[in-house]
Amino acid sequence: MERQYILDAIDAALCAGKDILSIYNDPASDFQIEKKADNSPLTIADKKAHATIAGYLQNTPYPLLSEEGKHLPYTERCAWTTLWIVDPLDGTKEFIKRNGEFTVNIALVRNSVPVMGIIYLPVKKELYFAEETLGAYKLSDVTARGGASLEELTAKAVRLPIKDSRDKFVIVASRSHLSPETEDYIEEMKRCHSDVELISSGSSIKICLVAEGKADVYPRFAPTMEWDTAAGHAIARAAGMEVYQAGKEESLRYNKEDLLNPWFIVEPGRN
Repeated sequence: MERQYILDAIDAALCAGKDILSIYNDPASDFQIEKKADNSPLTIADKKAHATIAGYLQNTPYPLLSEEGKHLPYTERCAWTTLWIVDPLDGTKEFIKRNGEFTVNIALVRNSVPVMGIIYLPVKKELYFAEETLGAYKLSDVTARGGASLEELTAKAVRLPIKDSRDKFVIVASRSHLSPETEDYIEEMKRCHSDVELISSGSSIKICLVAEGKADVYPRFAPTMEWDTAAGHAIARAAGMEVYQAGKEESLRYNKEDLLNPWFIVEPGRN
């Protein structure tokens, strides 16, 4: 039903990525860094990307919940059965560090479940896109859609997951938020598997690495918000993975009254 809007979301992500890079690559730019109420950073790139994405998605019938937009009270949001959940620049800390590990995240959520996801890595020019009836895909070296149809995009892309015949058990963890609980989990995995490799990454790239098959698991025992995970969750689901609440069989849910996620683990689906 919503597949027709995936091209709008792809265009929005690619255009937002272009906006972000115009600031990121400008040697004269100071990023105009501000501090939000939770002390996390906000830059001019976050604001510009939000405005671009909102402009594209306003042509769809669904409301927008964006990290950088106005957060309406739950008394109003609870009536939204389908909505966009967006992080215009996920990994602002990585953006400020200029390490390239930041993304544009756009998800479509229906009845609390992410059914479509777009994640774009502007520096690497890599696009992940997924829809629950379409599957999950990765397209490399892309900066614009160029009028290509969805069928043309999927034909050029690689379907996820990609088979990886490695011997190691690979854990991907946050570059900026490695908690003691995550370290305990890594030690537990080392007792369960003979050869464990730990790789670090920023932003929603971590979920993509599991969806892609480059990592076996991503534990996150530290705070995240719904817009940090919704797009990656949709991509993971379409690739046969799942984002489970830590210690439970339940998946993450979206458009909750409290937009803070519980701790979670991204891994292959258990069913």
